Amino acid sequence: MADSFDSQSNQPINDLALAKKQLRSELRARRRALNPTQQTQASIFLLRHLMKLPQFMRARNVALYMANDGEIDPEPIARQLWKMEKHCFLPVLRPDKRQDLWFVEYTPDALLTKNRFGIPEPDFRSQHRMSAQLLDVVLMPLVGFDRTGARLGMGGGFYDATFAFKQKPPAGSKTSAGKPVLVGLAHSCQEVDSLTTAGWDIPLFAIATDKEIILA
Repeated sequence: MADSFDSQSNQPINDLALAKKQLRSELRARRRALNPTQQTQASIFLLRHLMKLPQFMRARNVALYMANDGEIDPEPIARQLWKMEKHCFLPVLRPDKRQDLWFVEYTPDALLTKNRFGIPEPDFRSQHRMSAQLLDVVLMPLVGFDRTGARLGMGGGFYDATFAFKQKPPAGSKTSAGKPVLVGLAHSCQEVDSLTTAGWDIPLFAIATDKEIILA
């Protein structure tokens, strides 16, 4: 049987999947190798860069995530947003096991419970829930990225399913414009030379790291 090919790279899909798996493993090891001091400093520098981004400063409703597996930690961002009297939201796995995420308000006193991946979530039954389309800015975790704004996630497809409405539209259409502004967060050491993208990958507005903001 002939191999299936990725339409953008002409590379067999099975080979692409294996290459992505290997790259994920390497990049996750890089970020996990950062010591606690490096992680703390990276989070502080990340916040400083984000505060230079007008879309972030204007936002009222911002989604972020709970750091896991060495991800750059947005907790200082949450604390700053609360000081600015803005609203934070966390992604929550839906109880009906659908792929798209819910976003539930994250407050300083919110009780968090670990989901099936061991990541803390607020209780969607007791906290305010907001539609993905109504969020102003979404800060997404990345496994890898390149200078064009291409992203490599964990492979679960949760963010791609949730923000499918932000996929690049045909020329002349503005479907992907407007809310929410999608910003990927990563350590600078997670940058790679080039990533292959697929048709279902959602475009990012920017990538923010501990060193800079890269507009996609």
